[in-house]
Amino acid sequence: MNKKTRFLALCMFAGWQLLMAPARAQAPADQQVLYTRALAATCANCHGTDGRAVEGSSVVSLAGLDRTYLIAQMQAFKTGARPATVMHQISKGYSETQIGIIASYFAAQKK
Repeated sequence: MNKKTRFLALCMFAGWQLLMAPARAQAPADQQVLYTRALAATCANCHGTDGRAVEGSSVVSLAGLDRTYLIAQMQAFKTGARPATVMHQISKGYSETQIGIIASYFAAQKK
């Protein structure tokens, strides 16, 4: 490989690195958004898209509820302190961190 070819290859590699830097910087944030939405989506079957239950449903809408309240309710389901049909089983499948992520997501949604 002559000097000119080597120089061009080096320039192309450096340019590619510069172009890819923003994509690499955004990847973890994008992954976190997708992870959060995936966790929240598991609630959609009962609580509706983005936590908005069907009007007239006996299921509670989660959108816009206080984060601390949501966490407390999930913990109550998890320990069995709050009776439920299926939530006591569902809540046991989430870690405390995941419950916090889910609660933050629904608290941020408009009612």
